[in-house]
Amino acid sequence: MPDASQPAQPAADVVHPPIPPISGKDTPRFGSEERKQALAAAFRSQGEDYDRLRPGYPPAVIDAILRHLPEADPVRAVDLGAGTGKLSWALAAQGVEVTAVDPSEAMLESALRAGASVPRAGASVPRAGASALGTGEQALRAGASAAGRAASPSIRTRLASAEDTGLPEGSADLVTAAQAWHWFDAQAASAEAARLLGEGGMLALVWNMLDVTIPWVHRLSRIMHAGDIHREDFAPEVAAPFVLRERLVHSWEDPMPTHDVIDLARTRSYVITATPERRAKVLANLDWYLHEHLGHAPGSTIGLPYRTDLFLYART
Repeated sequence: MPDASQPAQPAADVVHPPIPPISGKDTPRFGSEERKQALAAAFRSQGEDYDRLRPGYPPAVIDAILRHLPEADPVRAVDLGAGTGKLSWALAAQGVEVTAVDPSEAMLESALRAGASVPRAGASVPRAGASALGTGEQALRAGASAAGRAASPSIRTRLASAEDTGLPEGSADLVTAAQAWHWFDAQAASAEAARLLGEGGMLALVWNMLDVTIPWVHRLSRIMHAGDIHREDFAPEVAAPFVLRERLVHSWEDPMPTHDVIDLARTRSYVITATPERRAKVLANLDWYLHEHLGHAPGSTIGLPYRTDLFLYART
């Protein structure tokens, strides 16, 4: 006979099994340096798909970066681990003189082909209840970018690592790393950023992440093996002489057809490096989840919820 003094336990739900806990990782964990390098190489082979399917960076995030820049004409930026240039082009479109640095020639070639028109975050939809966190009111305020829009934006590219760019000392007012800092040696990259910046220059670190605080997105991220999901109090490792000035969290949605969501999984390092059998299983599970479990019609457009984390550091 049940003990009435004890609360009833909910029956097990075999149709909707418990979703694993939200990530407790401080940063992505690679297991070994060899694994880290293998995953980085896999990304470098996926330039075109990465550029087409991964989102750009919302205007609110670009504005927050530009509001903190020193008075300079033009503002000079070095984008470390620039990849296909999503952040590089967003800054260049605002009149910033950008040098995109990446160790992959294929990625830089994709960046030059992409041009300023490709990033899709310009079409992003701010989500109801979008939040912003910072140490000052200025970081929360919507407003026009500090730099004027460039009529014909362009970027320079440089084939080099983030830890050793070979660029002149003091040649930047802004150093950025979007979706990339966790691939670097944080101590060496911090030292290189400090060398490139003069006192008062800014270091901006940016991550787009699926918003796993939403249950269906959390389960989606698990099926996709999205490895760039951090815990709420995540903070990147950045060495002296940098001091955190602002943190911004921006919630938004990226409208995508369901077939592109499936293709998005193909750009994840886990899927890229998986065996053909495991890759097929992941993609089949994702197809089932989107079209049968969630009930979206094949090819219909869904709003994929993201959060963008921006960390702004001043060089002291």
